[in-house]
Amino acid sequence: QVRLVESGGGSVQAGGSLRLSCVYTYSRNCMGWFRQAPGKEREGVAQINRDGATNYGDSVQGRFTISKDNAKNTLFLEMNGLKPEDTAIYYCAARSLGRPCSSLVDSNYQTWGQGTQVTVSS
Repeated sequence: QVRLVESGGGSVQAGGSLRLSCVYTYSRNCMGWFRQAPGKEREGVAQINRDGATNYGDSVQGRFTISKDNAKNTLFLEMNGLKPEDTAIYYCAARSLGRPCSSLVDSNYQTWGQGTQVTVSS
């Protein structure tokens, strides 16, 4: 059974930073972060391949950084320069075994965490 558990969400002022964590039970070739605000579609934030290659959604490019610590079975999302538009529930996700990262879309992912709320106030 694959399990992913996110943590690190909270409320911050615009311009602040947060670091999200996702602990997983089994490593996958591709893991990522998505977010969803009320009334909006789920949006790809970032993903990382087993070899460390990354890609990001346009809205967070240059502000967010995805990384992982294989020894600790933990995926991270460092969020800097947060804006009110970043307010959403953030989800950790993993793609099926043997599949490398492709397009940053939720249909490419099969396993999801429960989500952690990020709220950015102006």
